[in-house]
Amino acid sequence: MKYNIIGRKVNLKDNFKERVYKKLGKFEKIYSEDAEATVTVTVEKNRQTVEVTIRDNGMMYRAESIALEMNDALDAVVDILGGQIRKNKTKLSKKFKADSFEEYFTALEGELEEEELEDEDYTVVRKKTFSIKPLSVEEAILQMNMIGHEFFMFRNAITNEINVVYKRKNGTYGLLEPQE
Repeated sequence: MKYNIIGRKVNLKDNFKERVYKKLGKFEKIYSEDAEATVTVTVEKNRQTVEVTIRDNGMMYRAESIALEMNDALDAVVDILGGQIRKNKTKLSKKFKADSFEEYFTALEGELEEEELEDEDYTVVRKKTFSIKPLSVEEAILQMNMIGHEFFMFRNAITNEINVVYKRKNGTYGLLEPQE
């Protein structure tokens, strides 16, 4: 796995980088050699945010945590990523190396509870159709807020592409645009 460690508003020490390699190293047997892990650490006043994004074989895994200490935030992010992998174990094992998943879960066996290993069913229980009219990004955000949703799909009036606006955890807004 290739690592890219970025510090925003902070100079990262070598011992933190070594901790990142050690913590994320336990996932290396699951991902291919071409996998890329990006770790971004941001320091703002009394909080430190650690965000980890792992890209491999067209899949993306992302976790973020905020804590007073960046080491605590890193530990929480690794736990979140491990939980995502455990939760989707059987579906991911079909996409990646099946035997490496078995090794990983054998090593973690003492930590897991039976209910965590149950597969979630990805059955669609409701389907909605609606007409999409061209809107500006600002109009789409207004529409999303008016209907009380966390996201809103629309056709961008400028690019004529299907876009999605969404409300982020910190109260700001995000925009998803397609890329070929």
